[in-house]
Amino acid sequence: MAKKVAEQLVDTLIEAGVRRIYAVTGDSLNEVNEAVRQNEVMKWIHVRHEETGAYAAGAEAQLTGLPGCCAGSSGPGHVHLINGLYDAHRSGAPVIAIASTIPTGEFGTEYFQETNTVKLFNDCSFYNEVATTPEQFPRMLQSALQTATTRKGVAVVGLPGDLAKKPAVKVESSEQIYPLASSVCPAEEDLIRLAGMLNHYERITLFCGIGCKGAHEEIIRMSETLNAPVAYTFKGKMEVQYDNPYEVGMTGLLGMPSGYYSMHEAEVLVMLGTDFPYSAFLPDDIKIVQVDIKPERLGRRAKVDLGLCGDVRSTLRALLPMLQQKKNDSFLRKQLKRYEGVKKDLAAYTEDKGKMDQIHPEYVMSEINNISSDDAIYTVDTGMTCVWGARYLQATGKRHMLGSFNHGSMANALPQAIGAALACPDRQVIALCGDGGLSMTLGDLETVVQYKLPIKIIVFNNRSLGMVKLEMEVDGLPDWQTDMLNPNFAQVAEAMGMTGFNVSDPEEVLNTLCNAFELEGPVLINVMTDPNALAMPPKIELGQMVGFAQSMYKLLINGRSQEVIDTINSNFKHIREVF
Repeated sequence: MAKKVAEQLVDTLIEAGVRRIYAVTGDSLNEVNEAVRQNEVMKWIHVRHEETGAYAAGAEAQLTGLPGCCAGSSGPGHVHLINGLYDAHRSGAPVIAIASTIPTGEFGTEYFQETNTVKLFNDCSFYNEVATTPEQFPRMLQSALQTATTRKGVAVVGLPGDLAKKPAVKVESSEQIYPLASSVCPAEEDLIRLAGMLNHYERITLFCGIGCKGAHEEIIRMSETLNAPVAYTFKGKMEVQYDNPYEVGMTGLLGMPSGYYSMHEAEVLVMLGTDFPYSAFLPDDIKIVQVDIKPERLGRRAKVDLGLCGDVRSTLRALLPMLQQKKNDSFLRKQLKRYEGVKKDLAAYTEDKGKMDQIHPEYVMSEINNISSDDAIYTVDTGMTCVWGARYLQATGKRHMLGSFNHGSMANALPQAIGAALACPDRQVIALCGDGGLSMTLGDLETVVQYKLPIKIIVFNNRSLGMVKLEMEVDGLPDWQTDMLNPNFAQVAEAMGMTGFNVSDPEEVLNTLCNAFELEGPVLINVMTDPNALAMPPKIELGQMVGFAQSMYKLLINGRSQEVIDTINSNFKHIREVF
């Protein structure tokens, strides 16, 4: 019997290293589903929402470097993929999305569930086409896989349901995927210019992003040669922080003063493998050098004096022999001393555990860091959970952290944990969820149970959209419509078939976490954290202080005086530091 197009799809994906398709089956996807059922290698992961499938595929791709795959059926099914695909694309994750569509004979007739997949996915993909004949399909799938793998992003293949069941046609194009993992080094004259600049100036800071992955040794050598402190982005933290005697922490919205001031007090800032989006945190009155594998990123965030196209590891290997050893280390020592003070301040927040139903989230995150494994995979929801993760989860060289760092979407932690647990079954996976984020994806707790994934789900339950609340207060607005009426998440977890714990007493946090981590299978721990805990940026502007004071005044005159008192009591250390 001739092979069907759907079977050809599955076989080709397997050749490319894909082992799972995350999807909700239905109508136009049923032939693909059947092809997977008959295949002993490929697995169908039945998520409860297609967005979860896209996030899971993106997480798998980021951890393994191989393509992840998700699918959505006609119209609503593949529309649901869109948010997760945006996140994967902006995260540089090679993901193949199978967008099954209506029968080819109905194109352009406003048929039931008809959508234009090319228009729909064009903004979040590098490749996006619809196949209509068996002759087209294998070459289009090959192009999609090549594009996703080499350009590090999303490729969408539109597959009409009637085409999936037609006999496949073998074509004379390559079926092998060529990832082309080559090194890129800047031109020698550019390296000479950079070396001349770095040899001339004394106060130099390195600012490292996710592009520094695989270049840890070179960064340490460069920092040692130049007596340069090393700041980093949230996304680059796990690749840069560990075994690094020169690190001074992060900058940005989630960062700390030591990272911020080491960059602003330098004479030269060297940006390595980062497309850091917050230009307000970058200095504008010093020399800036940027090295990035994608030349279109050079200079788009800051006024760059010298931009070099290259991967960080190859660039630094070529540059290091040209650099002169610095003798003056006063700038480095000053920044390291400041960082020691910052670390003491951060530790102070973990010493005060909070009180009943108002457990300090800093303390919770620090204990998670202490008891989780050296090769743990953390997934962090966007919002306040990201803040605590950024400040209290420490790199080991083996740990990974996944989040919606570029797209900034809520509800990413649980879906990414699903992909991480399936891709890395031998590693501890910890989903750090906000109550708002988890509320959006409650259905996929059942996916965790169905596939017996040993994910530990920690809910930072502050009964609010905490980051939005803070944004309003800094802008001088009283928070409104940010409160969350939550279910008992532990009871929901139990109803879904997993173990659930509620923690209201700060003295029970550590014991509960230890017990949960020792249990086999999935566990949810619902921690009642302080809704008034603030996350202050590394540099507080006068306008932010005025805005916050205005919002507190508005709360007072609207009868919410107790909330103002609670906010002051919960953040006395922050307020003391400001004044």
